Amino acid sequence: MNRKLFTAESVTEGHPDKMCDQISDAILDAVMEQDPMGRVACEVCCTTGLVMVMGEITTQAYVDIPKVVRETVREIGYTSGELGFDADTCGVITMIDEQSPDIALGVDQALEAKEEKLFENDVESIGAGDQGMMFGYASDETEDYMPYPISIAHKLALQLAEVRKKGILSYLRPDGKTQVTVEYNENGIPKRLDTIVISTQHNPEVSQEQIEKDIKKYVCDAVIPKGMTDNLTKFFINPTGRFVIGGPHGDSGLTGRKIIVDTYGGMACHGGGAFSGKDCTKVDRSAAYAARYAAKNIVAAGLAKRCEIQLSYAIGVAQPTSISVNTFGTGKISDSKLEKIVKENFDFRPAGIIRMLDLRRPIYKQTAAYGHFGRIDLELPWERIDRVDLLKKVAEKV
Repeated sequence: MNRKLFTAESVTEGHPDKMCDQISDAILDAVMEQDPMGRVACEVCCTTGLVMVMGEITTQAYVDIPKVVRETVREIGYTSGELGFDADTCGVITMIDEQSPDIALGVDQALEAKEEKLFENDVESIGAGDQGMMFGYASDETEDYMPYPISIAHKLALQLAEVRKKGILSYLRPDGKTQVTVEYNENGIPKRLDTIVISTQHNPEVSQEQIEKDIKKYVCDAVIPKGMTDNLTKFFINPTGRFVIGGPHGDSGLTGRKIIVDTYGGMACHGGGAFSGKDCTKVDRSAAYAARYAAKNIVAAGLAKRCEIQLSYAIGVAQPTSISVNTFGTGKISDSKLEKIVKENFDFRPAGIIRMLDLRRPIYKQTAAYGHFGRIDLELPWERIDRVDLLKKVAEKV
């Protein structure tokens, strides 16, 4: 019997890499709140008892970085030496410089603006902050237009955090991971859940039997749709049998090391650029959001069941060097026609993306755990489906 299986994972906010993502974006938000034009490229690493903040920030704002770090760590739940990390006593090292003037040359004024002799620092003339390619993806297999495996994995991870924070399972600690393997039928529709893996940090006193029982009841049963599991579905709850040491005490963390968790769980391509700690002039972040926005509106308009959009850029140049649309044979019209529609109805220049999605705001920390896409619990501009009617009308004419 041939079965098509696909697996995706998620992690909770207490995972050391995710902790770094959240600190990076908390610093970005603090800058954006005071200085929407600030330039931020902030990375964080952490280990036992220590957080180091590094990168390049050019801003008129004053941000108390150690305070932001400690507040973020406290919100995550690391508030005691018993947990291996304490927000109030951990060391914080800050090593921040200004943005390289060589990079600023291309961001402040795009190549096109220089050639057309536009005014310097014209908001419309900013160039891409780096070269690279970014992907956006959408699928109709879930209500949030996300691949089913990553959608369920995120929901399990979020529920794991909720039962900890609400005290329902008071013995849980902040670190945790989920993984979901989905079986698809011959038409590419999710048929059943083949395997569920949940690893959660916990107090040393609780038994493995209690953890398995509680996680199935309060996490799995609360999230997994009825009819998607059967007697052949495999559940692995803390499969090593013990997960007491976790977070930065168990493993070092680094900003941008969970890029597949942040996006589509491996179902779509990835250009390699991370999101957290980067302001909206960095196309690694803003163009990935714009590509998702366009792909989601195409699928929501019924023009395709699946859609992946690739954008690419050259540093200092405003216009994308390429725009590519792939509907994997599910498009109502050809990919070349959809590509033309996308080019004519979405402005993918950095300034165009910033204006289109209103990105110069402190909205980023909330995206740094449980995914940047498909977040129906948040109001994110790239998740809007406000161009559906326009795309339908345009598609009728091509």
